[in-house]
Amino acid sequence: MEFRKMRRFRQQLSKSECERILSESTAGTLALLGDNGYPYAVPISYVYCEEKIYFHSAKDGHKVDAIRNYEKASFCVIAADDVRPSEFTTYFRSIIAFGRIHIVESEEEKAYAATLLGAKYNPDDKAGLQEEIEKGLPHMLVFRLDIEHLTGKEAIEITKNR
Repeated sequence: MEFRKMRRFRQQLSKSECERILSESTAGTLALLGDNGYPYAVPISYVYCEEKIYFHSAKDGHKVDAIRNYEKASFCVIAADDVRPSEFTTYFRSIIAFGRIHIVESEEEKAYAATLLGAKYNPDDKAGLQEEIEKGLPHMLVFRLDIEHLTGKEAIEITKNR
């Protein structure tokens, strides 16, 4: 599949910088095709690993229904949002990942993703994490976004100052 090229290509971030942002950030917005064809965008915690993004959620709800109905999704992370009132602009850095999102069926992959998520958000409590995973895994869904296209952009003012 061919994805649109960025119009302001000088502001485009490298793949490695996009991956760094995905690895270091803690939240983003997952965009799905929701009820009645309306876009549905939801802020969500995640973990990035090997060109995949993992999320978790309850077993039902709008997000789950949207994923079951249509597999294409995008995920946006804002890494910088420095408002410059005197310049009437914002110095921003952000990425968008496009891909297909799936409910993880394998118990092994589900546990792996839950471990990655837990370690990202609470890296100092391995014993507590394992206990939480054993208790919570049966009550959660895990989703995997297989990235097909990853792009990032920064404000021209940032690009000029390099």
